[in-house]
Amino acid sequence: SADMVRSDPTGQKEEPEALVSSLIIFVFSLIAGLLIYWLLSRRRPAPVPEIRTPLTAGAVTMQETSFIEKMKKTTRNVIVFYGSQTGTAEEFANRLVKDAQRYGIKGMVADPEEYDMSELPRLREIDSSLAVFCMATYGEGEPTDNAQDFYDWMQMTDDSLEGVHFAVFGLGNKTYDHYNAMGTYTDKRLAELGATRIFDLGLGDDDGNLEEDFISWKGQFWPAVCEFFGVQATQEECSIRQFELVVHSDVNMNEVYTGELGRLLSFQDQKPPFDAKNPFLAPVAINRKLNKGGSRHLMHLELDISGSKIRYDAGDHVAVYPMNDVPLVNRLGERLGVDLDTVITLKNLDEEANKKHPFPCPTTYRAALTHYLDITSPLHTNVLFDLSQYASDPEEKEILRKMACSSSEGKALYHSWVVESERNILAVLEDLPSLRPPIDHLCELLPRLQARYYSIASSAKVHPSSIHICVVVLEYTTKTGRVFKGVATNWLKDKVVTDGSPRPTVPMYVRKSQFRLPFRASTPVIMIGPGTGIAPFMGFIQERAWQKEQGKETGEAILYFGCRHRNEDFIYQEELEEFEKAGVLTQLHVAFSRDQEHKVYVQHLLKQSKDHLWKLIHSSNAHIYVCGDARNMARDVHAAFHEIAEEVGGLTHTQAVDYFQRLMTKGRYSQDVWS
Repeated sequence: SADMVRSDPTGQKEEPEALVSSLIIFVFSLIAGLLIYWLLSRRRPAPVPEIRTPLTAGAVTMQETSFIEKMKKTTRNVIVFYGSQTGTAEEFANRLVKDAQRYGIKGMVADPEEYDMSELPRLREIDSSLAVFCMATYGEGEPTDNAQDFYDWMQMTDDSLEGVHFAVFGLGNKTYDHYNAMGTYTDKRLAELGATRIFDLGLGDDDGNLEEDFISWKGQFWPAVCEFFGVQATQEECSIRQFELVVHSDVNMNEVYTGELGRLLSFQDQKPPFDAKNPFLAPVAINRKLNKGGSRHLMHLELDISGSKIRYDAGDHVAVYPMNDVPLVNRLGERLGVDLDTVITLKNLDEEANKKHPFPCPTTYRAALTHYLDITSPLHTNVLFDLSQYASDPEEKEILRKMACSSSEGKALYHSWVVESERNILAVLEDLPSLRPPIDHLCELLPRLQARYYSIASSAKVHPSSIHICVVVLEYTTKTGRVFKGVATNWLKDKVVTDGSPRPTVPMYVRKSQFRLPFRASTPVIMIGPGTGIAPFMGFIQERAWQKEQGKETGEAILYFGCRHRNEDFIYQEELEEFEKAGVLTQLHVAFSRDQEHKVYVQHLLKQSKDHLWKLIHSSNAHIYVCGDARNMARDVHAAFHEIAEEVGGLTHTQAVDYFQRLMTKGRYSQDVWS
């Protein structure tokens, strides 16, 4: 080698050494040149970021990203943006644009992810223009996925919005700590940038009655808009169709959607990357019942993600796309008297609209009702209003119209007859016999069936090719005596693995979360997760066990779990006790709420360990994690920590609240909760 030649003690002549030096330089130059060529040749054009600088006139992508140019071209002066995770904010945005038509105002619905939101200051170029924002809050006060870039832009920009008129309706849930954070922030920030608020911020509470909140808000919003535009508010509401029906009599069935969400035939020909529009069909490897007794059914499923290139971390969520119950779909078809296998397309009457169809088309009514439409949720008031024209009985027509109006009597009737009684579309059709809507209009009106999110109950360090979930099956009797079955949980329950048969599959993708173990394995963790709230902690504990095996020093890991009875629903008991025995779990506390006269919950057990917990939190930088029910458990746990800070730490109540608020801001108090 060159080194051998140069260090030869015999003192060879200079020529070979110089020759070798030249050779080294040549070889290194060649390698460097090839490396630079390889790097340059593999560079692809960087994807255009969602938050863009304003495009110059004549730019090729102008039509794709400029909502200003689109509004000018189609003579619209109202634009309704939505930040939506489960489809409700998008539905509200569509309803507002539909309402605008009744006043002779031309509007358009816009997904902020599809447009260059830095163009917002240019809205003043359009006479009498208005931007409305229907903004949902996701998780711990975060923006929805499709509003993330818009949120980032609002935080970073100092562009003046003077001359821009706006209104905001926020969608939130009071059981969460950061109630309506996105709606509130959007309203405040747009005003700070100089925009003019034409109507007060509306706040909808999904823990109360989101539909009623929205109806009340828009009932006052439209008179303000009419005043702003100087138009007369029309007295009579009328039903306006958004889509027209096309029936296909002679069609190649390979060109018909049968449940795919994006690309046609994507379930037959799976191609990564897998996401919300292109889910992976994960085979179910294991589906076992977790509880030993009781009336409920808790289950553990393992989804095989081999070969999918899907990566996940402990604490992430898996989104699954369920199917509606087949007998329910058939009953709907019979009640409406239609052939569900008719191949149809619902085509947007507004040719300029981005959304050409309400769901993937062409498809069959059967596929639409099975895969694409929500047929089990209580109907919204706009659906009742549009359906009312198809009731031949005057009394039934009046009931539907009354529930759709914003009078206190109408709201009360809607709340009792629809919300509290949980009447879905089939129940409404059964209880109002004269109601016979055309199925195509019904398909236009029903909201989309949404993905269901579950906390992942495994660690990719231990289970790189499978994702575990822990679910309780939802089934109960409603006030009308009908049996309500949770769409996703009952569908998953039926995904039974049997020898000799092909494994059932689940369309899924992974949604990243902020619910993460501390970076240092030595940081103590305090985990509180009763019931299926234990799910992410199974992943955390598996990961801590793996870190321990790798020779890393692991900090204290304390778990507070809760269930009804030790002998019935102490799920994962064997695994947890093994982890405790191995020293991975340093403490395991279980609250059996109904095994004694007085109910005992996780928050009571927290108080019993208050001195040790305060030491870990205050002196050892411990991270706290809470998973499960937001309405009661998460609040009670939060209150218990406040009391611990007051009793052991000597803080006042206000100081205790501030203390834990700071922990949340620092990422040391994390919640993965639902209501």
